[in-house]
Amino acid sequence: MRTSHRLCLLIIVFTVVIWSGARGLAQDHVAWTADIAEIRRVAALIPGPRPARINFLKFAESRRTKNFSVKDAAATPSVQARTAFQVVYPDSYVMVDAGMDLQVHKFFGRGVEEPYFPAEEAKVERALSSAKAIVVTHEHGDHIAGVIRSPDFGKLAPKTTITRTQLQTLMTMPQMPEIKLSAEQGQRFNVVDYESTRPFAPGMALIKSSGHTPGSQMVYVVLQSGKEYVFAGDVAWHMDGVRQVTGKDAPWITEDEPNMAAELTWLNGLMRNEPNVAIVISHDEDQRLQYIRDRVLGDGFE
Repeated sequence: MRTSHRLCLLIIVFTVVIWSGARGLAQDHVAWTADIAEIRRVAALIPGPRPARINFLKFAESRRTKNFSVKDAAATPSVQARTAFQVVYPDSYVMVDAGMDLQVHKFFGRGVEEPYFPAEEAKVERALSSAKAIVVTHEHGDHIAGVIRSPDFGKLAPKTTITRTQLQTLMTMPQMPEIKLSAEQGQRFNVVDYESTRPFAPGMALIKSSGHTPGSQMVYVVLQSGKEYVFAGDVAWHMDGVRQVTGKDAPWITEDEPNMAAELTWLNGLMRNEPNVAIVISHDEDQRLQYIRDRVLGDGFE
C-alpha cells in the first residue's frame, strides 16, 4: 500500500509539473501586435524627402494549386510570382528583396521545371548594384540569394540591412545550403536589432513579424503623395489569405502559427479600416496584375 501511495504521489507531482511548464510556455509566447499609428510615427523619424513611387518586377514563377497558398481553397491552378521591389526616391532608390539565381530557383521547383526569366533577373541584379540600400523581408532564398550568391557580394552586402535573427538563421539553419553564410560573410552586412518597429529611410519603417520565419519583417512605405504600402513578405502567399484570415497549407514549411494568425488578423484590419494602405503580397500573381492595371505599383525597374 505504501508503495502504491508513493507512486500515486509521484504521478500527481509529475502531472502538476508538466501542466505548469506548458502553462508557462503559453504565457511566454507574447501575442504579436502592431500599431499603424506608431508605424507611421517611426517612418517619419528620418528627415528627408519621401519616396515618389514604387516599382516591382517578376523574375520567376512557381506553379502550384491555390490550396497550398490558402488552406481549404480549391485545388485550382495558381501562379506564385517571384518578385522584388524598387522604392524610388528623388535621387536614389531602395530595394526591398533581392531575387535569386537559377540554381536557387530550382530548389523551389522540387524537381519540376518552373518558369525563370533570366533577362528579368538581370534587371534585378543591375538594380541591386545601383541601389543606395537593400532590405529583405525574410531570410529565404527567393528573397536574399540575389545578394548572397552575387559575384558582387562584396559590394552588395555592406549596403544590405539584415536583422540579427536573419543573420543567425542564415549562418546556422539556412533554408538551403546555397545561402548559408560564413562568419566572415556575415560581418559584411549591416546588421540591426529592434523590438517592434525601426525607421529605415525617409518614409520607411521595418515591422518585426516573425511568423513565417524567425527573421521575417514587414516594410512600411509612405510616398510623397501620401499613399501608403505595407510589404507583407510571405505572411500570406495570396491576398485571399488576408481576406479570409487563413494561413497556408504547405507541408514543406514550418511557421509560428500564433504569430501568423495575429499578423493575418492585423493585415485584415488594415484592409478593412485603412483604405489608403496597399497591402503587397510578394507572391500573389493575381494581385500583381491588378496593381499594374490600377497603377498602384510600376511594372519594371528604372
